[in-house]
Amino acid sequence: MPNPRGNPENLKPFTTNREEPLTEKINLRITKSMKEELEKKENPPEFCRQAIRKALDEEKNSDDTTEG
Repeated sequence: MPNPRGNPENLKPFTTNREEPLTEKINLRITKSMKEELEKKENPPEFCRQAIRKALDEEKNSDDTTEG
């Protein structure tokens, strides 16, 4: 009979080698065509994280150059 609590391997705490752990979530609305393109990516969540990081870095850099 299968274990009702699932696979014991799944009960181990999740660990990561990232500099900062992924602890927060966001929800956003996108177009159907954007979703279809995104689903074709090998790792959609990581693609989104990298795209957001890139946009935030670019914005920060442009703010730094306009201040001086």
